Amino acid sequence: MAQFMVILDVSIVNVALPSIRRDLGFTVAQLQWVVNAYTLAFAGFLLLGGRAADLIGRRVVFIAGLTLFAVASLAGGLAQSDLQLVAARAAQGLGGAVVAPATLAILTTTFTEGAERNRALGLWGAMGGAGGATGALLGGVITEALSWRWILLINVPVGLALAAGALRWVPAGRRAVWRRGEFDLVGAVTVTVGLLIVTYGIVESEQHGLASTRTLATLAAGAALLAAFVAIEGRFARAPLMPLRIFRSRMLAGANGVVFCMGAVAFAMWYLVSLYLQQVLGYSPIQAGLAFLPMSLTIVVVAQVAGRLVSRAGPGPVLTVGMVVLGAGMAGFSPIAADGRYLSDVLGPSLLCACGIGLSFVPVTIAATNGVAAGESGLASGLVNTFRQVGGSLGLAVLATVATERAAAVGRPNSPVALADGFGHAFLVGAVIAAVGALLSLATLVRRPLRSTAPSAGPGSR
Repeated sequence: MAQFMVILDVSIVNVALPSIRRDLGFTVAQLQWVVNAYTLAFAGFLLLGGRAADLIGRRVVFIAGLTLFAVASLAGGLAQSDLQLVAARAAQGLGGAVVAPATLAILTTTFTEGAERNRALGLWGAMGGAGGATGALLGGVITEALSWRWILLINVPVGLALAAGALRWVPAGRRAVWRRGEFDLVGAVTVTVGLLIVTYGIVESEQHGLASTRTLATLAAGAALLAAFVAIEGRFARAPLMPLRIFRSRMLAGANGVVFCMGAVAFAMWYLVSLYLQQVLGYSPIQAGLAFLPMSLTIVVVAQVAGRLVSRAGPGPVLTVGMVVLGAGMAGFSPIAADGRYLSDVLGPSLLCACGIGLSFVPVTIAATNGVAAGESGLASGLVNTFRQVGGSLGLAVLATVATERAAAVGRPNSPVALADGFGHAFLVGAVIAAVGALLSLATLVRRPLRSTAPSAGPGSR
């Protein structure tokens, strides 16, 4: 439930943006920060949140993150100015960055590797995938039935109830052993600022262009900080925030590369399909949200099936098939036209994409966390969430730019014909990215059987 909530809040505000702008006086340029403030903080603090779960304790960090998320949601729902809402959304993102890796770390250390953990991660993956796909539906229904404020206020009782439930059902466990003064503060600051700058450059590229001097300079600054972080971890840190030896696992390294591609395709797909339905086919926000319902249900079902398949075949083959199916769905969207129909042009490819996401989300998570020592499960969880989130931000920026530039080249860029043509080209690029992910999975995961490289954690261990 916590994973569903934090992923849902990435997209649930999208259909409410016109109402938010009208009530709080946002300009068109400022309005994007209602979404970007959350995404920026979420991506920037994921790695730090994951390591905090290892060092401080997973239950403590999980409850703290949920409490922060609930309080920030309350502040956002009661916001009286644009600045207050953006600040609250940033605080929500920070809470989400703490909660997301903690949820995964709790599951991977509670359940023994194998069928038991795969079933648990199947449910976790189903909730994460469904959260992304149902944001438009819930956002539209709540905004129209109540108010845009309730898409934030609803998180308050849910978040607090989950925190209370964690006190009862999540064992306290034990934290990792570390001595005073050995927390890698320099590394933590460097990687967090680096991820923040990279993510900022990506989200701003939608306005300034990926090839603009401003975007390239921002991305270069962020990349330089991330390179400095790698040097700090490899040479200078007494107790590294991210021990580089963790990447000696071919499975972990390959899985993070694949999840980067998966995030890039899935985030952009939800965005592009929503725009096609509303800007080209003329759907209302609620109609567009309902159009995503079959996709959401499919992800929930297929993700649970994927958990069982991994127990039989290993994560590599299931993940490779999932990325192929996701790519086929993106390619199926490419012929969309201005006179398209939902049943003939949208439903089939959307169900293929949903099957691909469901088949990919769980095995890539299992591969990224398999064989990791219990004391580093939070780190592994933070890594896989970070790669997915940064991949999603970059993929959305790239595919949105492709769509915009193609529509402009066709002429009359805001006409339904030009928009549909631009979206079609963006879907083709997404299919290529999914194919790269499938090849990477085939090369790094299929040829290597699932094997534990560290002692399995027993139930309730921390």
